[in-house]
Amino acid sequence: MNKFKSILGGVALSVAIASSALAAGVEINASSTGLAMQGYDPVAYFTVGEPTKGDYRISTLHNDALYRFASEENKAAFEENPEAYLPAYGGYCAFGTAMGFKFDGDPTYWKIVDNKLYLNLSKDIQERWEGDIPGFNERADANWKDIAEKTPAELQADQ
Repeated sequence: MNKFKSILGGVALSVAIASSALAAGVEINASSTGLAMQGYDPVAYFTVGEPTKGDYRISTLHNDALYRFASEENKAAFEENPEAYLPAYGGYCAFGTAMGFKFDGDPTYWKIVDNKLYLNLSKDIQERWEGDIPGFNERADANWKDIAEKTPAELQADQ
């Protein structure tokens, strides 16, 4: 019975955290429940060098978005210095941001450049972005100032 209570308590805590995360702002690419990076561990890209799913029992809220981690050590590293691990452009597609849009960043299409994690929408988009990373990032940095607070739909309607 204690094992059941423990599991039930963990699920209740996850639901409570997810429910409180509904306020994640438009500058963060998160699901309707506030889950960022589709549940992938942002620290693992730097420590194991590959996309790693986080565990729903090891999570934390940051800027009203829920991040999951593969280990308690990764969670502690993130909580100590989140800016070191957060993906650029709130986890939106780096190439899309360079074009002035917000498209989902797929955590399986990623690259670390100058100690910053970048996500892209798809394999072909990733390859195109890799053709001129400095140029696209310069455009994305400039665009981000104007689009960070806009919804993806607002950006599409502006075109």
